Amino acid sequence: FMYYWCLLALGFGLGFSQYCSQQGGSIVHLFEWRWSDIADECERYLAPNGFAGVQISPPSEHVVVSKPHRPWWERYQPVSYNLCSRSGTEQELKNMITRCNNVGVRIYADIVINHMCASDAGEGRHSTCGSYFNAIREEFPSVPYSATDFNDDKCTSRSGNIENYQDIYQVRNCRLLGLLDLALEKEHVRGRVIHYMNSLVDMGVAGFRVDACKHMWPNDLKVIYGQLRDLSPKWFPKGSKPLIYQEVIDLGDEPIKASEYHSLGHVTEFKYSTLLGSVFRKRNGYKLSNLRTWGESWGLMPSDKAIVFVDNHDNQRGHGAGGASILTFWEPRLYKMAMAFMLAHPYGMTRVMSSYRWDRHIVNGKDENDWVGPPSYPDGSTKPVPISPVGSCLDGWVCEHRWPQIRNMVSFRSIVNGQPFSNWWDNGANQIAFGRGDRGFIIINNDECPLDATLKTGLAPGTYCDVISGQKTEGHCTGKQVTVDTSGRAHFSISHTDQEPFIAIHTHSKL
Repeated sequence: FMYYWCLLALGFGLGFSQYCSQQGGSIVHLFEWRWSDIADECERYLAPNGFAGVQISPPSEHVVVSKPHRPWWERYQPVSYNLCSRSGTEQELKNMITRCNNVGVRIYADIVINHMCASDAGEGRHSTCGSYFNAIREEFPSVPYSATDFNDDKCTSRSGNIENYQDIYQVRNCRLLGLLDLALEKEHVRGRVIHYMNSLVDMGVAGFRVDACKHMWPNDLKVIYGQLRDLSPKWFPKGSKPLIYQEVIDLGDEPIKASEYHSLGHVTEFKYSTLLGSVFRKRNGYKLSNLRTWGESWGLMPSDKAIVFVDNHDNQRGHGAGGASILTFWEPRLYKMAMAFMLAHPYGMTRVMSSYRWDRHIVNGKDENDWVGPPSYPDGSTKPVPISPVGSCLDGWVCEHRWPQIRNMVSFRSIVNGQPFSNWWDNGANQIAFGRGDRGFIIINNDECPLDATLKTGLAPGTYCDVISGQKTEGHCTGKQVTVDTSGRAHFSISHTDQEPFIAIHTHSKL
């Protein structure tokens, strides 16, 4: 498929433009994967199947925590900006970025610049490069940062931690869960952050997912983003700036709003996964037929600012907003339906989650094992991602992006890119269908009864392969077939007991 990359002018006042995949391209978050495995995956799977980019776990040096096993969140406790992490060495990172760029898959680095490690991380060399640090004295000589580079003197809470999320000064100047809060208004701190980000730009990353942006002042971020270098001309159009998407959890009940960050780049729309999960679970009186107006009218941010997802690495564990409404791989039937809706619908830029399993232990509604790190050897090092002969992942890696239904809907999204939302149909309850101009059509049955309907698809006459039950291979369908007549109409029948009770067809699936 053709993937178009754009220069998106943002109202930065700096002549700032961001390089980005158009909304047809989906990013996959290969959570906690090693760099060598990501490089292989770009070449063997992501590029051939039309994934536009990969979000990687934070690449900077971080603490090594023994719990007795290493938790995933140690990646979010940096001790320096050296590029050796749980995922591999600086050379392995550089090699991965090059190999992925060479096949047209862009790399987006998750970066932690709001804070360093927690104050209780101690001192010594318990870090992924072996760098010395002393969290008690706030000394990080590998950066270097010292106690004067943190916000302790500006925090107004008694504990030094954020105690009141209704107080924007606490949220932005105090410690998040004990993490040492950097003073980003200081030239030295900004300089070290800018140097770190630019070192990744020089390696060839296409942009950044910026962690914990709600906890940083927008003006500090504006200054930092404004000093980022142009992307490497080896892989990107001349004059392109990195794509920035910022993690801001805004469910509407706090004074800090995601809209404060819109002028700086894209923003994660956490209301999306919360609301969509509620609709597919039929909570709060929601029905799929309500999705006819899905988008800004639901209180979501403007589509051209939004990074959207059914789940992410935080909320699939019950962290970071959404609670029990969030759909995850643990409920594959509903999850696939919600993913198909997201990837078919034109709203936002889509990110697909790729996870690993852990032994859940729910006590009073909380997962006591929400900390568990990726599949690892006894020494704590991360295991590779083995691929089975049928293309699924083994050894505890879930790899939702390799589920055929999700993979084929990523392709669907690229094929219908730029086409209007069209030909909506619903039964007034939980059976819906819609098209994307004359290129694609999807129909979903989330009711407790069969679906049987003849609907206008907008597609040209012919026989199409359903890309959910199978796909087009060597001139025939491996799954269901759909016949569109000369008026553009087709008959659909979907049992409410089907494992995947939805059908999707597009121009590239036509026989």
